[in-house]
Amino acid sequence: MDYFETTRTVCNPEPDFTRPRLDLPQEVRDRMLQRLRILYPDPVAQSALTGIERIMQVFHAHKPLDLIERERDFNPSERFTERDVILITYGDLLYRKRQSPLKTLGDFCGSYLRGTINTLHILPFFPSSSDRGFSIIDFETVDPLLGSWRDIEGLEARYQLMFDGVINHISSKSRWFVEFLAGNPDYEDFFIWFAAEEELTPEQRRMIFRPRTTPILTRYETLKGPRYVWTTFSPDQIDLNYRNPKVLLRVIEILLFYVRQGADILRLDAVTYLWNQPGTRCIHLEQTHEIIKLLRDIVSVVAPHVALVTETNVPHDENIAYFGNGRDEAHMVYNFALPPLVLHTFYTGDARVLSEWAESITSPSETATFFNFLDSHDGIGLLGAKNILSPKDMDRISRRAAHHGGFISYKAAQDGTDVPYELNITWYSALNKKKDGDSLQTQIKRFIASRAIALVLQGVPGIYLHSLFGTHNDHAALEATLEKRVINRAIVDLRSLLRSMNHPKSKKYRINQDLGKMIQARTKHRAFHPNGGQKILSLSPAVFAVMRTSPEGDRAVLTLTNVTRMKRRVEFPIKEVKKHKGPWQDLLSERAFNPKKERLSITLQPYDVLWLVPHT
Repeated sequence: MDYFETTRTVCNPEPDFTRPRLDLPQEVRDRMLQRLRILYPDPVAQSALTGIERIMQVFHAHKPLDLIERERDFNPSERFTERDVILITYGDLLYRKRQSPLKTLGDFCGSYLRGTINTLHILPFFPSSSDRGFSIIDFETVDPLLGSWRDIEGLEARYQLMFDGVINHISSKSRWFVEFLAGNPDYEDFFIWFAAEEELTPEQRRMIFRPRTTPILTRYETLKGPRYVWTTFSPDQIDLNYRNPKVLLRVIEILLFYVRQGADILRLDAVTYLWNQPGTRCIHLEQTHEIIKLLRDIVSVVAPHVALVTETNVPHDENIAYFGNGRDEAHMVYNFALPPLVLHTFYTGDARVLSEWAESITSPSETATFFNFLDSHDGIGLLGAKNILSPKDMDRISRRAAHHGGFISYKAAQDGTDVPYELNITWYSALNKKKDGDSLQTQIKRFIASRAIALVLQGVPGIYLHSLFGTHNDHAALEATLEKRVINRAIVDLRSLLRSMNHPKSKKYRINQDLGKMIQARTKHRAFHPNGGQKILSLSPAVFAVMRTSPEGDRAVLTLTNVTRMKRRVEFPIKEVKKHKGPWQDLLSERAFNPKKERLSITLQPYDVLWLVPHT
């Protein structure tokens, strides 16, 4: 993000109620009321709007005057630029003795990520009881094992920050659920529950789209007797009941609290399951979309610099529905189709499916874009590529990943069978099998070439911390915990890491150098702006070719990625890419290429990546 000269967006700890109150524009008020009427009966919707307006006014009273002044010049079409690259990490993936993990993360970023990463997505850093932070006990406290709000503020002073809004569910150890178990009437309707398990009929259960194989209802003993509680993800993750407007208001307060603490992006985790209604699939419901749109209405007024990103691991056509009309819902959507498509491309040495899909991608608007990631804390999701890759292709990817030491996680299908949901494997191991005969140089080039795909496509690229240095599968952690996802979550001793990264012959050093150079080149070229043009070129099945142009149309980059282990030659008329008849230069290697007879002929070595610009 490049909208402020400073990254500082932390609000004042105390509100100033001597200022004029924030008044909602009538157009916004009417729109928000219309959304609330889709959720609740009219009197309840009116009351909820009054409550939301109060929350917004309190938030506004916390804002520093200089932030309010800077926001007046905010340009929504420049919310994301070519300079934006997001690092995805847990707060404690890096370890150093006698130092808080968040401080250690900040030290590492300050030393090794200058000029490359400008945004940190710190995965849930709140006290939790399971699911590696995603079963939150207290939404408003930093886990003391990680650090403090002061550590977060220290990072916020140097980077844009993405916070997780885990607003679908809450820990069974949370105060809210403990109060529910104790029979507190104020919390009775904070959750979805039944007095008898059979109240949710078999027919209704079959209709529900399940991301897991665990039961949808979990029995809990309460002061008022047994209750069967809705648990989409696990028995420890209790779904919140948004049919109760008090839940909605409380969640809005929490999200705006995150903004007060410096969040520039709010990641809405598993948001597609937000509204549960027996008798439906309980996914993609109209009410869910309206809540996201309501949140956008709110931040557009009180924090226009803040972006909402939806994390919806579903098939591509369903995923992009969370853009709304491009201006009224998510500012950014996780591009879940991309990781399995890139794996398929490098496994087959054929970029045609990826190219055909990329050609169909269009920017939703100048204020919304894709989050282009390849790997994350969970692994590599498969659902995004459903209906793009064939079942045979998906099976081939799964078997290849397993051959490389990975595992497959499953979800329950409507017919009761288990189907592959995600691959649990590091990105480096997914591409490179130990002792497969390839040299380290070949493995690194293949790895870097795959990362280049996410860097050149229209959108904002994201990189999981372990891909900065090519981590292999952590089988020891998997054997110790029997949890598949830990294979991709190794905790690294910072001293050992720095020794490797300072050794020019080490894999970590070479990956960090090559990837860092590529990211720096991207962040300095306007053609990589998310709102810039994108044209997919069909030059060879072995080469993924993309022409990017700046939003103004005055700058261009021709990107070529050889996805095979073989040398490939491509040739094309200059008029197909840009009417520049002079030499072209590679941004990455500074090599020059001269056209002959208005045709550019280039030989790409195995897994070569070229970013060509007209050389004047």
